[in-house]
Amino acid sequence: MFQWRRTALLACSMLVASGMLAQEPGRERRREAAPPSPAESQAGAAETKPPAKPEEKILQAPEGPVVTHHQITVEGKTLKFTATAGTLPIRNADGEAEAHIFFIAYTLDNPESKRPLMFSFNGGPGSASVWLHLGAIGPRRVKLLPEGGMPKPPFELEDNPYTWLAQTDLTFIDPVGTGYSRPEKKELGKKFWGVNGDIESVGEFIRLYLTRNDRWNSPLFLVGESYGTTRAAGLSGYLVNQGVALDGIILVSTVLNFETLEFTRGNDLPYVLYLPSYTATAWFHKKLAAELQQQGLEKTLDEARRWAGTDYSAALAKGDALPAEVRRDVAEHLARYTGLSPQYIENANLRVEAGEFRKELLRNEKRTVGRLDSRFEGIDVSGISQRPDYDPSEAAIRPPFTSAFNNYVRTELGYKADLPYYVLGGGIQGWEWGSAAGGFPDVSPSLRSAIVKNPYMHLFVASGHFDLATPFFATEYTLDHLGLDPELRARISTGEYDAGHMMYINNESLSKLHHDVAGFLEGALRP
Repeated sequence: MFQWRRTALLACSMLVASGMLAQEPGRERRREAAPPSPAESQAGAAETKPPAKPEEKILQAPEGPVVTHHQITVEGKTLKFTATAGTLPIRNADGEAEAHIFFIAYTLDNPESKRPLMFSFNGGPGSASVWLHLGAIGPRRVKLLPEGGMPKPPFELEDNPYTWLAQTDLTFIDPVGTGYSRPEKKELGKKFWGVNGDIESVGEFIRLYLTRNDRWNSPLFLVGESYGTTRAAGLSGYLVNQGVALDGIILVSTVLNFETLEFTRGNDLPYVLYLPSYTATAWFHKKLAAELQQQGLEKTLDEARRWAGTDYSAALAKGDALPAEVRRDVAEHLARYTGLSPQYIENANLRVEAGEFRKELLRNEKRTVGRLDSRFEGIDVSGISQRPDYDPSEAAIRPPFTSAFNNYVRTELGYKADLPYYVLGGGIQGWEWGSAAGGFPDVSPSLRSAIVKNPYMHLFVASGHFDLATPFFATEYTLDHLGLDPELRARISTGEYDAGHMMYINNESLSKLHHDVAGFLEGALRP
């Protein structure tokens, strides 16, 4: 598909939203047209076919690059750096451009030693890299309220004292269909909008960026958030098979194995793995019993983890064979750890989905809680509906990030494009998850392969307690099932934060994340 040899990374599967089975992504073969028969020739003379519709070429962002120079003061030290904004072409084996990927790169001027290079992207699928870029990592940051809420517009940027630029050069990638990145023609989009095509195109971007900027000898890191962790894990295995060894990967709000998240009939795993996040949310909103509230979040979560992984898991495994007295005990415990009523839990057959929990927890106050960050509260039209109308946490952050980026890229970085910048959704039409014969999408084998093949690669995983999109207990479960021996497992470190999916929108969590990542980078770069 691209200049590098196509590699099968994983057998992913999922039912697409329409209920039809997804098909395995593959290379389309061209067939030579057979010459028409005499009868067909006569029919063609009698009936003239309309001309074929020309392929629709998509308006592209300027290639650039646009280069500007800046400086920022971090911990009393002035960092002078160069910002580069532009696109790189993604070409097929015949050298034809099939897409253009937009990026923004920051490189420190006159570095004292060989600088590491980190590639960053967000998730979705369909999200631009703006969240990590202007929320946690880049030299400029969206100014939010201290806890992460939306300030009064117009929105502003401020210098980011927690930028990772102090330790590594940064390149933010918008995969095809996000940000300013576009397929060359509309019909080519399907090549990139799937698990494998996405990994291959971002891998090709990395290869080309290293080549054009003479960075093949730099220590290399990846950081991904949400579906970006799926991409990063897949890339780790893909790149090592192409001869590119990473020094480290940072996963923020992780999903590698989608079986841990999908509330599908017959899959009881998510009910177990979401429970501690329900507990954290109920604790934050003061809906737990007094002793759980008073003993603090950490001890309460430890208790919820233990019960979820033992008694609750065993009870769900029994299904309809669960004895009535045990069922009542499980319902009472679920009520204890969720703040919901035992009757509601009984009515839910001991299985409460995340959307249902978000609606039910604060129903008596006519409020809902957020998905990306359950500290946030929303107000629905109806107080009796089953699930929330919207995610109040996304509603609070989307306008500030969208407005701030569009102003920043045009004014401070000098990159001017008339195209809409797709922050989250809008640029991708459908996503190819793989073959339904293989189970849920799971890139953890690819990550394991990279860890096993590269004895120097380190992994850091960051999770938020109030994240109801990628719950922290599901991440722990996935890491515990990578199949690594203790020596390899020792290269994995984790951090937990009292915030949500984008834990860095909270000032205290941003500071802690910066401290944790700084230590991780220092350790990964140690000889």
